[in-house]
Amino acid sequence: MTTQNRYHFLAIRTAGLACFSAGLLGAALGVYKVFVNPSVPETQWSYPLDSAAFTVVQVWFALQHVALLLGLMALQRTGALGRGRLARIGHPVAVVSMAGFAVTELAAIVAAAAPTDSPVVILLGAAYGVFSLLLGAALVAEGDAVLRTKIWQGWQRWIPLALGIWVYVPMLPVLAWSFIGARFAIAGWMLLFASLGWVLMRDPGEPLRRGMNTQHGRRPATLARPSHNRVRNP
Repeated sequence: MTTQNRYHFLAIRTAGLACFSAGLLGAALGVYKVFVNPSVPETQWSYPLDSAAFTVVQVWFALQHVALLLGLMALQRTGALGRGRLARIGHPVAVVSMAGFAVTELAAIVAAAAPTDSPVVILLGAAYGVFSLLLGAALVAEGDAVLRTKIWQGWQRWIPLALGIWVYVPMLPVLAWSFIGARFAIAGWMLLFASLGWVLMRDPGEPLRRGMNTQHGRRPATLARPSHNRVRNP
């Protein structure tokens, strides 16, 4: 294995580990917020946490979104998105939207003690909404691209598409309807990201597989079918 391929291999697996860990911890924190004893009234933006605890959680959320962003970038590096129009449009939008989420999580700290109907909270809610819609659409596009390339096989090929659909059903409707339901919906989304991270940890990526096949004259165990069964985007 060349030095470049070894770096490629490690970069994807490291990003996969980050995405997997962030997904699991994000799901656990979402469920935790359902059962924690409220420290502030429901009309406060930081509910159910006080301002200090809310600040710590928001910093974690920002770091979590960075880890998920690494997972999305690693997905592109595996070659599973192909080079079609859906990948060229969807991937940059997904990256920018996830980065926007990370920034918004930090910005939310300034409104920790504000009432939920204050202008700053309304602005933050709008930012979350816009980034959610953009990210959902981008993930659907990426998911469609993965299905079209047919490089990933089995259940894992559906994960990117499921990540996008989950934003629209059930997450966004539940967010507007129920605090408790929203926490579980977000936890479910995080588990899907954990699944993506798990796949990335196991798959070194299509470019690396081609290099290894050429050098060793054999196909390593991967998630993809043999190369003669692959269908690529034009």
